[in-house]
Amino acid sequence: MSGPACVVFDPTLTAYDFGPTHPMSPIRVDLTMRLARELGVVGGADGLRTVPAPMAPDELVATVHDPEYIEAVQLCGKDPHRYDEAHGLGTADNPTFEGMHEATAHVVGATVEAARRVWTGEAVHAANISGGLHHATPGKASGFCVYNDVAVGIRWLLEQGAERIAYVDVDVHHGDGVEAIFYDDPRVLTISLHETGQMLFPGTGFPSDTGGPGAEGSAVNVALPPGTSDAGWLRAFHAVVPPLVREFAPDVLVTQHGCDSHIEDPLAHMMLTVDGQRAAYVALHELAHETAGGRWVATGGGGYAVVDVVPRAWTHLLSIVNGSPVDPATETPPGWREHVQMLLGRTAPYRMTDGRTPAYRDWSGGYDPSVWLDRAINATREAAFPLNGLDHLP
Repeated sequence: MSGPACVVFDPTLTAYDFGPTHPMSPIRVDLTMRLARELGVVGGADGLRTVPAPMAPDELVATVHDPEYIEAVQLCGKDPHRYDEAHGLGTADNPTFEGMHEATAHVVGATVEAARRVWTGEAVHAANISGGLHHATPGKASGFCVYNDVAVGIRWLLEQGAERIAYVDVDVHHGDGVEAIFYDDPRVLTISLHETGQMLFPGTGFPSDTGGPGAEGSAVNVALPPGTSDAGWLRAFHAVVPPLVREFAPDVLVTQHGCDSHIEDPLAHMMLTVDGQRAAYVALHELAHETAGGRWVATGGGGYAVVDVVPRAWTHLLSIVNGSPVDPATETPPGWREHVQMLLGRTAPYRMTDGRTPAYRDWSGGYDPSVWLDRAINATREAAFPLNGLDHLP
């Protein structure tokens, strides 16, 4: 990496909290930052600089979200017992909580601050691991996401003069909210790799979804079979993402790093390891430098194995954002493991690896139409590549 990098963080970002029984626990963010600090990934002489996370004003949130919806979120945040089905608030997925508007606007502000620092050149890379709330739509909460911080960040970049933004979403769930918001905008390329909607929420994101009128080819979806592991996932990633992003030549690369594709995640059916996820982060970092002058905004996302997976995965991400990747063989700090034991009564992972060395078969060797994974990759290439001026054949 050349140039400074930062993580936008404030401990009060953990106020985005749906309650003790909800799978999206803010503990995962706290444990990540603790682990990153104890490993020297954040802070100290060589670690990432932490910068303050501002609160997004209503006017900024309203660049993506409807005023009526913002008002509904504010009302539910003042009365957590309030239920607003029309706006997706008060459901099992999106229960209301006190201060919900402020907590979510804070996440939005953090992502926009990351985008601002990258756009102005104050940082080459910037991360907001509390962000990545990719399911929210302009008028409705969805999938644990109240405001779509990623979409607001992209909209802000466009308003500052960015001509092309590439958004790559590696969450196990389809990045439907971001895709829908920019479906008709040829300035934004959205690429989502996810477990097929045939099997998993939100039930969308198929290869035939390629963008609206005037923006054909700007939406790309790789709908992966359940059970896909490191080798298959990386095969799909490298067969689709780098060629498209290179051709698009973005001004900024924005990425969402939900780590719920892990084999231990309780809400999906994929079989990646922390090592495979780390390999994806490395590839995206390299792609940012190759295609966008290094300008990279990285966010968090899903991830519900809050001890075993999320802290290690996102600490790897932060170390790559910093340009100093953590060796997978590194032991997790004893103090961090003791904290997990005291806080949760859980035994934390001992190393930063799951003991795998990710490898994959390159698409240039051809594909096997009898294999579901290869059919899925080929379907995406057939649908999206010609619309972007690329040959879909291996």
